[in-house]
Amino acid sequence: MINLLSSLAFIFIVGLSMAAICQKIKLPRIIGMLVTGVVLGPYVLDLLDPAILGISAELRKIALVIILIKAGLSLDIKDLKKVGRPALLMSFLPACFEILGFSLFGPKILGITLKESLIMGAVLGAVSPAVVVPKMVQLMESNYGTKKSIPQMILAGASLDDVFVIVLFQTFVNMEAGGTARAMDFVNIPVSIVTGIVLGIAVGLLLAILFDFFYRRNQKIRNSTKVILMLGVAFLLMSMETALKPWIAISGLLAVMSMACAFAMKADETVGNRLSQKFGKLWIAAEAILFVMVGAAVDIRYTLEAGPLVIAMIFISLAFRSAGVLLSMTKTQLNLKERIFCVIAYLPKATVQAAIGSVPLSMGLPCGKMVLSLAVTSIVITAPLGAFGMELTYKKLLEKN
Repeated sequence: MINLLSSLAFIFIVGLSMAAICQKIKLPRIIGMLVTGVVLGPYVLDLLDPAILGISAELRKIALVIILIKAGLSLDIKDLKKVGRPALLMSFLPACFEILGFSLFGPKILGITLKESLIMGAVLGAVSPAVVVPKMVQLMESNYGTKKSIPQMILAGASLDDVFVIVLFQTFVNMEAGGTARAMDFVNIPVSIVTGIVLGIAVGLLLAILFDFFYRRNQKIRNSTKVILMLGVAFLLMSMETALKPWIAISGLLAVMSMACAFAMKADETVGNRLSQKFGKLWIAAEAILFVMVGAAVDIRYTLEAGPLVIAMIFISLAFRSAGVLLSMTKTQLNLKERIFCVIAYLPKATVQAAIGSVPLSMGLPCGKMVLSLAVTSIVITAPLGAFGMELTYKKLLEKN
């Protein structure tokens, strides 16, 4: 009898075992977890309780919050200032290039309309923070590429990229469903970025001041308690994105990372390092949940039905995306090897595609099945490609500081 507890047991035991096997044979751990999700999921062995699949999106968000807090605690504001312009360009330019590539070649290769091409380009356009963020945190901790702030740049760009693409996707879907694109939808993109960062910084500084206040009064708060409190506040920030949506756009993911970053800047360095280590331990469990659940969302039937034309479009779009990344790197100090690594780091798709790939189908749009096929196929191809590519090349392409 499959229930919630046995499903969690499978996720942790099988997922972490497969990750260890992949690590042993020099493959990225994520591949083992993704494969575990596909095999355990409803489209192969069906060994996961529908209850856990029903809250899959929430579980993935929780895992993402944990790694974003760790990333924020590890970020150095001074380093981030150095890469402000290219990080900003990477938050939208590669996605725009990918959508452009799909709008140019999609109608000719797949025989679809321009609106359908825009929807598919937007589905493909988001880089996966679930794949990229953990790797960038690892690079920052091991000092690869940190001299030129490469991991920080990719981390910031990837976090902003999702906000931009999801707004575009919602706009294009609305147009296809018979609605119109509103100017406010596009205005909300920079608004959500600014409000997310400002709100996160304010909350992070407030937390640091509060913890310091109790410390000075000899009412010390254990680091484990601080971790739980920070998680609770982060979940509230994520909830505010949905609750305040009718009135103001806020990026919950950016608010969470900004909160951790501001806290690390204001709090004692030792406290920041200890909390970062605590979140690193939490990430061991969260990582398994995140990637196994992403794998469980992959319907292998649609992947098999996708055909070579969809696969060809994915690689054409990736070529356009790579051009966008390289253009974002202009007038920087990065050499050719480092720019190639940035291109590789921006290949993987997973989280956003799993979240929005089925939306057009659920809305009854004619392109729904093809969009889902595209989303699933892009996960299967690019998540291992990007993860494996980063794992294989970072020591060769990046300088250790």
